[in-house]
Amino acid sequence: MKVGYVAVIGKTNAGKSTLINKLLNYKLNIVSSKKQTTRNNILGILTENDIQIIFIDTPGIHKSKNQLDRYMNKSVRSASEGADVIVYLIDGSKKIDDEELKNVINLYKKNNNLILVLNKIDMLTKESLYQILYEINKTKIKNVVPISSKKKINLNELKYMIIDFLPEKNSLIFDQDEITDKSIKFLCSEIVREKILNFTNQEIPHGVKCEVINYDENKKLVNISIDIICEKESHKSIIIGKNGISLKRIGSSARIEIEKLVNKKVMLNLFVKVEKDWRNKPIKEIFV
Repeated sequence: MKVGYVAVIGKTNAGKSTLINKLLNYKLNIVSSKKQTTRNNILGILTENDIQIIFIDTPGIHKSKNQLDRYMNKSVRSASEGADVIVYLIDGSKKIDDEELKNVINLYKKNNNLILVLNKIDMLTKESLYQILYEINKTKIKNVVPISSKKKINLNELKYMIIDFLPEKNSLIFDQDEITDKSIKFLCSEIVREKILNFTNQEIPHGVKCEVINYDENKKLVNISIDIICEKESHKSIIIGKNGISLKRIGSSARIEIEKLVNKKVMLNLFVKVEKDWRNKPIKEIFV
C-alpha cells in the first residue's frame, strides 16, 4: 500500500488550509483571508482503500517578528524535512516573486518529490495563466500542477501525482477512521479563533490565542469554556463589543460549527483576558 507524509507549504494566504480541507472533503483547518491563520502543524489524514495520505498543514512562510513567528517558521522547516512529498503552493492571483521561485528551486534540488502547485487559477485569464506557466517552466521543475482549491479544479490530478510519490508500506500509520492528530479541544479552540479572525479587524487577530479551560461532555450536551487571550485592553474591548454584541456574534457562530464537529448540543462560554506580550513567551507557554 502507498502511505506517507505530505508537507503543504508556501507563503501566507496561498490557500494551504483550503486545499487540504477540499482534498479531505472535510473542514479540518480554519480558514481566513487574514495572514498567519495557521499557527501549528496540523495533520489531515486521508485514507482510501490501500492509500493513506497524511497532509501536514503548515503556517505560512513569513518574516519572524516574535517568538511565535520563529516557532511557526521552524515548524515549516521541520515539516518539509520529514515529509515524503512536498507540495509548495503559490498564489497565482499575485505576481510571482523571483526570490520565492529560487527558494522552490533549491527545495526541488534537495527533494525531487516536490510538486509546485499554482493555486487560484480561477482568478486568472487564460493568457495570464499561460504566461505564468511559461515562467515556471523555466525553473526546470518537472512536477507542476495548476489548480483552484475553491473551484476544485485539477484536485484529482494533484492527488494522483502525490500518490505516485508516496512510498510503499506494509501497513497504515493511522487507523482508517482517524482524520487528524489533534484533539477535539484543540479543534474547538481553533474554531473560536477563526470566528475572531473573521469578525474583527486586521490588528487584533494576530495578538489572540484561544485556550480550552473546561470540556465537560455527557450523552446529550457538551459544556465548553474557552479563554480568549489578547495583548491589550483596547483589543479586549473590541472583541467584546458594545453591550457584548461582538463576543455574542463570535460565540454564536463558533457554537454552531462546534455542534457539527461533536454532533451534540453545545453550551459555549467565552472569557476575554489580557496577557501582554504573550507572543514572546516561551513556546511551551504559548501552546498548552
